[in-house]
Amino acid sequence: MLIFVNGEERCINDSLTVDALLENLGYAGKRVAVEVNQEIIPRSQYTQTQLKDNDRVEVVRAIGGG
Repeated sequence: MLIFVNGEERCINDSLTVDALLENLGYAGKRVAVEVNQEIIPRSQYTQTQLKDNDRVEVVRAIGGG
């Protein structure tokens, strides 16, 4: 299955959730915001949100600083 993550094409497993995608990308445990097809996904729904063919996912990482 093909999805787009931050504008880049990626082939993924058909049963991948947002949570599993974040783990595969190295974002597990990090503060991020996720949008799928221009809809923000609440962190509480990462494990239930299944990705589908041609989904467009944006992952934004929170970076602290001063």
